[in-house]
Amino acid sequence: MTVTAVEAPERPAHRDPDVLRWLGAYTASMVGDSIYFMALAWAAARTGSASGTGLVLAAGSIPRALLMLGGGVLADRLGPRRVVIGSDAARAVLVLGLAAVLVLTAPTVGVLVAVALLFGAVDALFLPAVGALPARISPPGQLARIQGLRGLAARGASIVGAPLGGVAVATGGPVLAFATAGALFALSLPLLLGLRIRPLPGPVKHGGTVADDHEERTATEERPTVTEERPTATEERPTATEEKPTARQDLVDGLRYIRRHPLLGPLMIVIGLSELGFVGPLNLGLILLSEQRGWGAAGMGWIVAGFASGAAGAALLIAVRGRVPRAGLVMCLTVLVGATGIAAVAQIPSVPLAAATAAVVGLFIGLAGALCGALVQTVADPAYLGRVTSVSTLFTYALIPLSYPATGAAIALWGTGPVYAVSAAVCAAGGAVGLTFTALRRAELPR
Repeated sequence: MTVTAVEAPERPAHRDPDVLRWLGAYTASMVGDSIYFMALAWAAARTGSASGTGLVLAAGSIPRALLMLGGGVLADRLGPRRVVIGSDAARAVLVLGLAAVLVLTAPTVGVLVAVALLFGAVDALFLPAVGALPARISPPGQLARIQGLRGLAARGASIVGAPLGGVAVATGGPVLAFATAGALFALSLPLLLGLRIRPLPGPVKHGGTVADDHEERTATEERPTVTEERPTATEERPTATEEKPTARQDLVDGLRYIRRHPLLGPLMIVIGLSELGFVGPLNLGLILLSEQRGWGAAGMGWIVAGFASGAAGAALLIAVRGRVPRAGLVMCLTVLVGATGIAAVAQIPSVPLAAATAAVVGLFIGLAGALCGALVQTVADPAYLGRVTSVSTLFTYALIPLSYPATGAAIALWGTGPVYAVSAAVCAAGGAVGLTFTALRRAELPR
């Protein structure tokens, strides 16, 4: 009589200690980010130079965009946990050091620009690595739910971080705000150190080394036996005629992997177009629209709150359900619906109706973003996930600074209505192009 082994059911993400540690560390870092940017803006404003303030606020985006792909390579070569721990530790030291400097002297544009550049460079390492971690701490069936939890954490961090930063600045100036942000970055470290990393599903190729991966296997039950998954001696060590790939070769290999993948390539196109059409109107465009309509800062705040509530609702839906049937098709269709809402916002005369429309946009665009992130997480080979995440993140962080001046100049020439319509068309093009790929239309999340 033979006994058939029954595979244990997956532990839900919201009950998994490793996922909760990662989520706590991610939330602390995101709140720290919000407070840091609030403190940086106030410290820059105190220099008394409007041009200097703009330079300080823009400085961090340059290294973030330039180094993002390199950050993905590093995450795959060293392991995402190591990179996240190192980058959060570096951010804590940098921001706490700035707080100490400001105790002794007034802020200068030069010092703040230097800190912004360094912070942006470290961010370029942090973002791909933190995005690659979920696949190393949770089974594939829970990755969509983790994306929902991540979305909730990001929205919660925005809601908590901005007021907390404002209170810190009002109470103790930028010094206290920077110190608070640095403490939150430091808080994430013990949570990250407690993570148990799952082994890669096969020999560690394409950048990582077997020794690096073995170091991250902290639980004995997670270590594969020699006959199961461990590579042979010849696979572990390059022969005399073989050389370890360079970082540049790893980057080229990762980009080639994305281009040839039947789903990842189309997903990157959808991300790029939808972000390009969405980010400008939501940020700079909304400021200019509120001024033209006479809604003021309060009206703009209600519209932003409407979008945030819709996006939070989408994240909650994914976190609770864990899976949406026909995920690829639903993702493309929600982009199209959200794009229609973007065009409508510019035509609405009242704040309440604009806020309600923004909530609809947030719901559909937020759902599309969560599904897109879940698909990326589940279809990408974990050995490439740092590089894949760096490319998807690059679209957001590289396009944001580029879209602002273009949006402002276009609104000055043609007004908000036409610009919002064009932006909506670009966003909709992302969903429409996605529908042309059969593999993406039929893409499903794991059960």
